[in-house]
Amino acid sequence: MSLKEQLQTDMVDAMRSGDVEKRDTLRYVMSAIKQVEVDERRELTEEDVVAVLKKQAKQRRESIADYEAAGREDLVHEEKAQLALIESYLPAQMSREEIAVAAAEVIAELGAEGPQSTGQVMGQLMPRLKGMADGRLVNEVVRELLMS
Repeated sequence: MSLKEQLQTDMVDAMRSGDVEKRDTLRYVMSAIKQVEVDERRELTEEDVVAVLKKQAKQRRESIADYEAAGREDLVHEEKAQLALIESYLPAQMSREEIAVAAAEVIAELGAEGPQSTGQVMGQLMPRLKGMADGRLVNEVVRELLMS
């Protein structure tokens, strides 16, 4: 079963069971997927669906930060629940240690030294870690390794 079919099935199950939070979150996600399909006039691949899920997760993280700054704990709780559900459909992310190992390999291959090499290292590293690690975390790890 594809990821898109799984999302659809889970949404129907949530409707039947009366799980409003899950139903609404999955509706938002399915709506975003459908919107991309309509905009691009094509059926999305599994990789494209994952990209939409990542974008949805990123939007939730940004909303959480905004709501926390505004002191809206009720909305923070709601967004965190949606984020947890969306992340449950995403592939497992690499740990900080795994990213550090991969980054160290690229740094050694390139012979990179100092913070000025960050862009070069990131350019080589990100395609290898595509979909498996958050870009912000990868950048943080690379900077730390290049500083030491």
